[in-house]
Amino acid sequence: MIEKDQHETARTGEAEEMKQAEASQARSADEEAPVSSSDLAPTTERKPASQRGFAAMERDKQRAIASKGGKAAHEKGTAHEFTPDEARQAGKKGGEVVSQNRKHMAEIGRKGGERVSQDREHMAQIGRKGGEAVSSDRAHMAQIGRKGGEARGTH
Repeated sequence: MIEKDQHETARTGEAEEMKQAEASQARSADEEAPVSSSDLAPTTERKPASQRGFAAMERDKQRAIASKGGKAAHEKGTAHEFTPDEARQAGKKGGEVVSQNRKHMAEIGRKGGERVSQDREHMAQIGRKGGEAVSSDRAHMAQIGRKGGEARGTH
């Protein structure tokens, strides 16, 4: 009888912890959070079959546990060490997944463009290189000159 009461108390405590965790997740979802690499890939909502275990934990807690496991495996010497070719293939695969998110890619491009265009010397250098490349094409320059003359009416 005492064991049954202890079991019921433990189950009630677990249910209360789960409710608190869900409330915490809801609050943190409303707050602005930094973007991590796992947020960049297309995701599907994870809804575990039961409200227990690793899959039901908050993502930060999962990552902390997984990190400990990875560190232990490295210390033990059983962790997988990527070859340069394996790392290249993994990076390519991840890049392909991320690049499917058009909204994310547009945001990256916008930020990069804004950042680069603030460097006036860099922009001037780009302009000079472009001007040099175009002006070395004599046929193209002649065509530009003819169009300019036509626009002024001096043909």
